Amino acid sequence: MVRETEISNQFGFRIYELVPMRGVYLLKTDKGNRCLKKVNYGIQKIMYLYKAKEHIIQNGYENVDRYVLSIEGTPYALVNDDIYVVTEWIDGRECDFKKIEDLKKASANLAKFHICARGFIPDENLKVRNDIGKLPTTLEKRVATLNKMYDIARKIKKKTEFDEIYMSNVDFYINLAKDAINFLDKESYYKVCNESIKESVLCHHDYTYHNIIFDSKDSAHIVDFDYCKSEIQIYDVSTLMIKSLKRLNWNVDYAKIILDSYNSIRPISKEEYNILKTLLLFPQRFWRLANRYYYKEAGWNEVSFTKKLNEIIDEREKYMAFLEKMHEIM
Repeated sequence: MVRETEISNQFGFRIYELVPMRGVYLLKTDKGNRCLKKVNYGIQKIMYLYKAKEHIIQNGYENVDRYVLSIEGTPYALVNDDIYVVTEWIDGRECDFKKIEDLKKASANLAKFHICARGFIPDENLKVRNDIGKLPTTLEKRVATLNKMYDIARKIKKKTEFDEIYMSNVDFYINLAKDAINFLDKESYYKVCNESIKESVLCHHDYTYHNIIFDSKDSAHIVDFDYCKSEIQIYDVSTLMIKSLKRLNWNVDYAKIILDSYNSIRPISKEEYNILKTLLLFPQRFWRLANRYYYKEAGWNEVSFTKKLNEIIDEREKYMAFLEKMHEIM
């Protein structure tokens, strides 16, 4: 239950209405609309994200959900044992990946964001959120997890439909994962990593449709920076492509639209293309879904898990056809 009085007192506005939305609340206040979110992480991370966003804004990219400061000058409020943050409310609509113009603008917008999301040096007292250089190890660990989850499923006496489908298909995805690892050019990867470290780049790390908001003038804004960290920026491009292309039947023409729009603002290097292909080749969605299922990381029911797994399996032919063609556009 949200304690409206405490929130109002700490941020210095009067709440007229509180409307539940996707994981947040829309606050209608005497100072305009605001977004309220209860966070499950600590003050250090909030301060890191606050400083990162302010840096990006100062660098010239202002289309973010900026933190609203409390009366005490902090980007958060403490209410008993709970921590809340308030950000500016971006009034608009979510990006529709099935609309070509939305896809173009979302991709170009990402490139603009990436240009400004660099040069960030966090304060010494803040814990650095950094995944640069970790990809090879991460992929190897995920292959090991795919095998481990197979063992978990195999030992279950009363197997679910999910277990049966997973066991029948996991070998295919393990081989695909190994192909991705072998495809990654380590020299290219570490060259991009070194350049990223020198430029102190940031990555949004969750650049998908519900975090891309178009305002009344159709300008794109980026919200929800919870996963923002130091990471090679081509990761965001792979996220945009995977999240959109799965809704577009893995049509290579849409992939080209994304890349052309991004390249028109910030050209992708040949080294980044090798990493991008690796990320597209690795069966991330299959691994993530199984990981959430076997390690209870999501509160979905059995039917939802099985439906999502079947969707991934059913699109395999189109996905593989895309992988064969992606070399022509990269």
